[in-house]
Amino acid sequence: MTALDRDNQPLTGERLQQHIQRATALTSIPRRRDLEVAHQFIRRCFRPTVRGIERIPKQPCLFVGNHSLFALDGLIVVSILQQEYQRFLRPLGDKFLFTHPRLESALLARGAAMGHPAVCSALMAHGQDLLVFPGGAHEAVKPNSQRYQLQWKERFGFIRMAAEYGYTIVPFGIVGPEEFYDHLIESEALPDSLPGRVLRRLGVLTQDTRSDAMPPLPIGALGTLLPKPQRCYLGFGEPVNLERYAQRALSKVQQRKIRDQIAGQVEQQLQELLLLREQKRAESSLLRRILTL
Repeated sequence: MTALDRDNQPLTGERLQQHIQRATALTSIPRRRDLEVAHQFIRRCFRPTVRGIERIPKQPCLFVGNHSLFALDGLIVVSILQQEYQRFLRPLGDKFLFTHPRLESALLARGAAMGHPAVCSALMAHGQDLLVFPGGAHEAVKPNSQRYQLQWKERFGFIRMAAEYGYTIVPFGIVGPEEFYDHLIESEALPDSLPGRVLRRLGVLTQDTRSDAMPPLPIGALGTLLPKPQRCYLGFGEPVNLERYAQRALSKVQQRKIRDQIAGQVEQQLQELLLLREQKRAESSLLRRILTL
């Protein structure tokens, strides 16, 4: 994946090196008031249930899971692992999130970094826990009909990076964030809709807007833009240790086999968590049920 700077030119050379230096300079969980407040909000609003935490090994890991609208699942996973289990999880985000200097600084200060191979390599060399969503922006804007379906296409970069550094991959599934919002208008229909035409006039949507990163028009709790207080369920599968592949070039067959193994673990967690949610649905309060309609 090639990162872009604010002028839509390849992010290489000095700017890329500066990003890497700033990312690797942060070596411990940021002690920030806003992160603590966000965690308390997550605990009270979404009441996350965590399963399989004992499966996570002590060594640095690459956490891989399913993605949902607006990447809110990433906020929940990072918050839980950082604030409750003291794992300094570094989410690797899409390149477009780091095109604006102020946003880049804010994300870096909170532990996030750009999903560029050079950045990933540097963080792995420093023994950092990393979080990636192979489906990326495409999976995060998928239609309602494809909820909890992985959209990984032919992406194998995360497998190659983990193998090169002998990392352990921890697959996980998360249920809940997919239902934070209903889709008033799906992303593929948005450009030709009345709201889409308004957004074009305002310059929000342009000819350069990536179609795979265009979100649907969301509607949340009680018709607002606030997320519905859906309970969240997070489950970690069996880790896959790639230490034996360190410094070795994987064949396409090996890459696909490992990726299919990881995807299978994620899908298994999703099935189990969806069942668990149904079993516990009666425990939700009347107010929560109303707000999640």
